[in-house]
Amino acid sequence: MALKSTVYKANLQVADMDRSHYRDHALTLALHPSETEERLMMRVLAHALQAPDDETDTPLLQARGLSDSDEPDLWQHDRTGALLHWIEVGQPDERRLAKASGRSDRVTVYAYAAAVPVWWKGLADKVARLANLAVWQIDPAASQALAALATRSMQLQVTVQDGIVWVGDGAHSVEIHPQALKAVAAR
Repeated sequence: MALKSTVYKANLQVADMDRSHYRDHALTLALHPSETEERLMMRVLAHALQAPDDETDTPLLQARGLSDSDEPDLWQHDRTGALLHWIEVGQPDERRLAKASGRSDRVTVYAYAAAVPVWWKGLADKVARLANLAVWQIDPAASQALAALATRSMQLQVTVQDGIVWVGDGAHSVEIHPQALKAVAAR
């Protein structure tokens, strides 16, 4: 018998002063049996940092990620169904990123864990040509502290100012300094 996913609900209050994005987001997340709470919370962080600015935009949606190799962790389509933004958490390989880059207008990766420098050293030259790819590194201590905030029903406040992210649940707060490993090429 296959193990079932565990459902988590997160209410995010996002105040992103860098993007002038002030919104509440209600998320229903499925924690895949092979997924850790650290990875789940990285998906929550990615959602908070990449949610569309304009209320008239189509929403950023949770995709099947781990369950379907043809889907990212999060994505946004336009009203015609065209893929606008492909978002991955973790350390995807070059082929997956090249495929995503060809299918979507934008690709964003949030890499976390102690092995990120080794992964990036082997990948950086291979993905340098992908103009629509942005890669961010999250410090392993910060991603683990973020995982400690995970509960089945979460009320989280996310504040972003000058590139620094604070995530809190009312009792605890985590300060995150995302480091850009690769920026999207200027158009």
